[in-house]
Amino acid sequence: MSYYLTDHTADIGIRIVSPELKTLFEEAAYSMFDQITDMDAVKADTEKIIQVEGDDLPDLMVNWLRELLFLWTGTEMLMKKAEVMLLSEKELTAKLHLEPYDPQKHSINNEIKAVTYHQIDVRHESDGWETTIIFDV
Repeated sequence: MSYYLTDHTADIGIRIVSPELKTLFEEAAYSMFDQITDMDAVKADTEKIIQVEGDDLPDLMVNWLRELLFLWTGTEMLMKKAEVMLLSEKELTAKLHLEPYDPQKHSINNEIKAVTYHQIDVRHESDGWETTIIFDV
């Protein structure tokens, strides 16, 4: 897993590099939840299949992360792992491994308010795939 925090005023910026597009989306999901909580404390006891659509890869990435963020903000579910099962330029289906939030067990490190389109990019480079994502905190 390789993601890097980037300096961005009042927001969290993340740059992710991955050899495959599928793992780029999986690592983006992990990196977002890794900013929200201590991932070592999250155990996966619930599975959920989700489908997300977008106009292109950057839009799909934003919609993917927004759907996952809603699982946290709307239902207080923390994600341990995402397994992308189907991926095209406009559609993604994934199995999520989740755990309900427990304040006795889980610390909240950052309050992510939104996934933004600011500087969003999903691109293929000679050594794999790369994306930059900005989270509003």
